[in-house]
Amino acid sequence: MIARRYSVSHYTTYDYSAEMLDGYSVANLLARSTPTQRVLSTELTTDPDVDERDDRIDVFGNKVVQLGIHRPHHQLVVAVSTQVEITSAMTPRTNPAWEQAAAQTAALRSGLSLDVSPFLASSRLVPVRSSSPESAALIAAFTNEFAPGRPILDVIADVCSSIFTDYRFDPTATMVTTPLSVVVAQRAGVCQDFAHLAVGAFRAHGLAARYVSGYIETDPPPGEEKTIGADASHAWCSVWIPEHGWVDLDPTNGIVGVDRHVTVGWGRDYADVAPIRGVVIGPTSTQTLSVSVDVARLSSVSSSDLIKTQPTC
Repeated sequence: MIARRYSVSHYTTYDYSAEMLDGYSVANLLARSTPTQRVLSTELTTDPDVDERDDRIDVFGNKVVQLGIHRPHHQLVVAVSTQVEITSAMTPRTNPAWEQAAAQTAALRSGLSLDVSPFLASSRLVPVRSSSPESAALIAAFTNEFAPGRPILDVIADVCSSIFTDYRFDPTATMVTTPLSVVVAQRAGVCQDFAHLAVGAFRAHGLAARYVSGYIETDPPPGEEKTIGADASHAWCSVWIPEHGWVDLDPTNGIVGVDRHVTVGWGRDYADVAPIRGVVIGPTSTQTLSVSVDVARLSSVSSSDLIKTQPTC
C-alpha cells in the first residue's frame, strides 16, 4: 500500500479600505484524521495576533477555530500549515443493490445511526424533501444511474462519471446560494456545486451522503512548472455503504476512491464546513479577499501514477 505525504499552505487575506474596530471569525481549516489520513501537523496562525481564540470539535468531529480581534486593524491574514500522510482506501467487499443499501441505512439504530443518519436528511444547500424542486430535478437527472436493482458501487461510479462528463466546470456560472435545480438545468458549476449535486442525488434515493471539504494535488499544464500558491480549496462527496463504511468520490474530476485528496472536514453541505466566515465592525469600507493555496507532495511516486485534474474551485 502506497503512502503519500503532503504539505498544504493556505493563506486567506482580508484587506479593508478603512480601519476595522472589531472582528470575529470561525475557521474550518485544520485537517482531521480519517481511516486513510494521518495528520502529522496542522496549525493556524493569524496576523495580527488574535485577542480571543477557542479551539473546539464540532458535532461532525471537525476541528473548528473561533477567532476574535478586538482592536483596530486594516488587514487580517489567516495562515494554515498542514502535513498529512494518506493511504489508499480499501475496496468494499460488499456490493448490494442500491435499494437494499438504502433500506439497511434507514434501519440503522444506536450509535451508528447517530453517525450516519444526519447525512440522509435535507440540509440548507441540499434540500431533498420530496416536495422540493431540487429533489425532483435530481431524481429526473439520474434516472439511469438509479435503475432498479443496480449494485451500489456501479451507481456510485456512474453518478461520479455522469457529473464529470455532462457538467461543465465554470467559475462564473454559480454562487454559493445557487439552487441545485439551476445547476442541473444549466449543466455548469464548480466543485462545490458538483459535490452538492452528488450528495443530493444519493440522498434523494435514500442513501447517506456527506459533503467533504479539503484540497487536491493538481498538475500544471504540459510543459509548465507548477505555480506556488495557485491551488485552491476543493470539495467532493462520500457515500455510506452498509457493512463497509464511507466511499469517497470526486465528481469534479471523475474519481472514485480518492487518494490525492487532503481532508479538512465534512458536513451536510458547504454551510457546515465553510473555510472561514465572520463579521467585522467599523466604518463603511470596501473589503478585498485574496486566497493562496499550495499543495505539495513530500514523497515521490512514478509519473505514471499521476492523473490530470480539472481546475479546482
